[in-house]
Amino acid sequence: MRSSLDENRPIFQQIREMIEEEIVAGQLQEEEKAPSTNQLVAHYQINPATVLKGINQLVDEGILYKKRGIGMFVAKGARSKLLEERRQRFKDEYVWRTVQEARKLGISIAEVQAMIQSVEEGDE
Repeated sequence: MRSSLDENRPIFQQIREMIEEEIVAGQLQEEEKAPSTNQLVAHYQINPATVLKGINQLVDEGILYKKRGIGMFVAKGARSKLLEERRQRFKDEYVWRTVQEARKLGISIAEVQAMIQSVEEGDE
């Protein structure tokens, strides 16, 4: 868990993103128990309804599921689902914009690829 939350963003969204990040990073495995509402409330000293809003979004999307009386667990396939969503978002937000900007500047795709390779290799 993060040590603190950003006051400028909705807390329920940050709770959701934190759990998603732990799943994507492999810190929370499929079928493993997710942090409880009470743990998150105590750690961040926030309203339980706020935590539930973030967790319920993950339940609605099939990332977490509830075992009555036991808690929330990571669903099977949750990591691959989150990775696919992030890949699509990466394409939509970064790749598309990069290609559009490259076209405006007259930069070829081959040049963009060379720039990416340069960054990957640590060159400036």
